[in-house]
Amino acid sequence: MNKIVVIFSLFLIQVMNAEVNLPSCFSDGMVLQQNSQVKIWGWANPKEPVSVIPSWNKKEYKTEADSNAYWELTIETIQAGGPYEVEIKGYNTLQLTNVLLGEVWFCSGQSNMEMTADWGIDNKEEEIAKADFPEIRFFRTAKVTADYPQVNAIGNWETCTPETMRKNSAVAYYFARRLQEIEPDVPVGLIVSAWGGTPAEVWMPKNVFSNDKSYYKTAIDRKLSEYCPVEPSKTFNSMIYPLIGYKIAGFLWYQGESNVGESTYQQLFTELIQSWRKLWKEELSFYYVQIAPYQYEGEGTYAAMTRDLQRQVLALPKTGMVVISDVATLNDIHPTNKKTVGTRLADMALKQHYNVLKGTVESPAIQSAKKVKKGVELTFEHNESLHFTTKENLFEIAGNDGVFYQAKAKIVEGKVIVGCSKVKYPEYIRFAWGNAVQSNLFNEAELPASTFKIAIP
Repeated sequence: MNKIVVIFSLFLIQVMNAEVNLPSCFSDGMVLQQNSQVKIWGWANPKEPVSVIPSWNKKEYKTEADSNAYWELTIETIQAGGPYEVEIKGYNTLQLTNVLLGEVWFCSGQSNMEMTADWGIDNKEEEIAKADFPEIRFFRTAKVTADYPQVNAIGNWETCTPETMRKNSAVAYYFARRLQEIEPDVPVGLIVSAWGGTPAEVWMPKNVFSNDKSYYKTAIDRKLSEYCPVEPSKTFNSMIYPLIGYKIAGFLWYQGESNVGESTYQQLFTELIQSWRKLWKEELSFYYVQIAPYQYEGEGTYAAMTRDLQRQVLALPKTGMVVISDVATLNDIHPTNKKTVGTRLADMALKQHYNVLKGTVESPAIQSAKKVKKGVELTFEHNESLHFTTKENLFEIAGNDGVFYQAKAKIVEGKVIVGCSKVKYPEYIRFAWGNAVQSNLFNEAELPASTFKIAIP
């Protein structure tokens, strides 16, 4: 019998043998989003009266289970704090303890999001030893797949200790640590649903593919992996769908390596973000990590194309992209400096989502290009103290024939002037265009510019 079917069957037996029952995400040690309207749901006997009483306001919120034995209600949370208790009453009573109110972030993607301290991060033993932060909590979903959407995710809430930190997402951990450096009294809950090697398609609802069958073909034609699922929606059904509606501040995403070289990735990733926001019924902040330069097998520049497609997804509102080319390990697809990655994600959230951090936290972002007498003039957002860190020329220019030639570049009053004597009439310009090419254009925050390729008007 399929593993997920066995687990789900056992869960149904548990529901039938009890009165009031909850999904695993509502349990001792959980973190609920502060200052919000938070949905709580579960199961009970049909028409059974159900009430929820949180200790922070002692209000009683009432409902009853429907004919399918499902119930839900919305409770109010106050500002960050705890620990609190939440009582759920029906014909039986459940008492949830050690509950915190704080900020909850949903973290997903493939191996670089999943990667733990035990896997191998910088200063591993030292970082593990000091990871005693009782107001950081992890909810890590088990890696299971399903053909159809499930009602319960397999997982449990864990308090951050050296023993639990070492087996949880390092990026998520460092994100939480940075948030607490700025807001030390605010607990952080991290829901982590990640699986190494997975393409984006497996994390998306099936109805997305009804409009474009090519996604299915791309996924199925992809070389099958013995380590992870590749069929569309397989992990969405079991690791995302059961958690829809859990009140969160936003999403963190680190994925793309398994879609390298696919020209549809921008559209695919855009639809993933939009589908999740639609399911959560809120335009939630969505911050993601651009894949790092890496020496992929074979020739070509397909990884640069993927980085550029990720950059273009920034056209969506309330998104932010962290560029990490400067901490890339070109011979290892898993950079070990996860602290920098998590910190940059957190700084973006602290500035754009929470409005508590000032200054530049974003990488220089290409804004426009125009032809000038000496070549092409490029303007960038977040261009404070723009500078090159090496003398290497990473800009290339092409004419109508599409043949790119290396160009010389200089910075003049915060703009980059690029020229090439071999291209009299420039039509296209690109930067850091190679699988393993690391950016050398930085701003005052010492953040690298993204790979890009654009047409020149």
